[in-house]
Amino acid sequence: MKVCYVLGTTDGGTGRHVRMLADGVAGACVIGPAATGAAFGFGSFAAVEFADRPRPVADFAAVRRLRRMLRSFDVVHAHGLRAGALTSLALRPWPRRWRGRWRGRWRGRWRGALVVTVHNAPVAGGVTGAVYRLLELIVARRADAVLCVSGDLEQRMRAAGAVRVSRAVVPAPSPVPSLPPERATPSDGCGNQPVIGGWLPQPSDEAEASPVVLAVGRLARQKAFDVLIEAAQRWSDLSPAPRLAIAGEGPLAGDLAAQAVRLGVAVEFLGRRADVPALLADAAVFVLPSRWEGQALILQEALRAGVPIVATRVGGNPDLTGEDGALLVPSGDPAAVADAVHAVLTDPALAAKLRAAALDRARDLPDEADAVDAVLAVYAAIR
Repeated sequence: MKVCYVLGTTDGGTGRHVRMLADGVAGACVIGPAATGAAFGFGSFAAVEFADRPRPVADFAAVRRLRRMLRSFDVVHAHGLRAGALTSLALRPWPRRWRGRWRGRWRGRWRGALVVTVHNAPVAGGVTGAVYRLLELIVARRADAVLCVSGDLEQRMRAAGAVRVSRAVVPAPSPVPSLPPERATPSDGCGNQPVIGGWLPQPSDEAEASPVVLAVGRLARQKAFDVLIEAAQRWSDLSPAPRLAIAGEGPLAGDLAAQAVRLGVAVEFLGRRADVPALLADAAVFVLPSRWEGQALILQEALRAGVPIVATRVGGNPDLTGEDGALLVPSGDPAAVADAVHAVLTDPALAAKLRAAALDRARDLPDEADAVDAVLAVYAAIR
């Protein structure tokens, strides 16, 4: 069985997931933008350029090239709605209910199977939201199977007309030994000024050690770190004062730093880190304040680390943590985030209970082999 994966522009979890599948499925290849191929070092890769926003001329060219490149494969598995829609237009010009009518007129029609994994929730309304809805309809009515990373996405795709919908298995990478955290201590000497790029050492006197409140993720609107920074204002009564640390890069880095200064909140912005397991081990509480998540890799890593977790009740978060593996709070509610963090830091029994529950949930998390077995089962079922 010849398998090809198609994905668009990404530097995050979607790319890592496709790399894992491509490594696990014998002989599989990957097609996508050249920048994506360079970012993830796929073993067998061919470049087709298409952006993360509609560009009619470039998209038409991408569809034509995909049609030429993909017709020899038994299974094509696209990741993301943009990649899924362009791939389905290349291989399945007509909706499912029209295929019989046009079958005799489409010379050399493709006889393989098309799978699309939906990785992200719909964006806000307006033109962008309407485009997203159109992509959902295209994918739902042309794909043989649609995999979704959370239950709410499954409901959306069924409502859009998808016939075969199931849950994608998206595991975090297997734990590997990591180096100790960097101990650089850049500072401007102002208590309220965010510190960029370092991990500040704890005071030598353990009695004065401050608990670390850790968040990790792309500095983008979806991750809602603005909500976390606002929440940090509300635990100033704690002594010693918690240290808020955010690891990650993204387009909102400057805005978040400015917000922290404006609100008088001390934040350590750690940048991109290769030692996340070590950061989790040092944390008193991990916070995932996102506006939406699927099967968040960092949440799975936090469960494996056995750190007390505060997360929003959105997307696939409750499926990963259950009701006991984290304190689940509403999205976009700084007061709820602050109250949950306050509870963990002031109640040792609660913190211990959350640590034990996180480790218990982690035992049931899927691994890379489970993910590969799951997609191979889908491919076999629709061939």
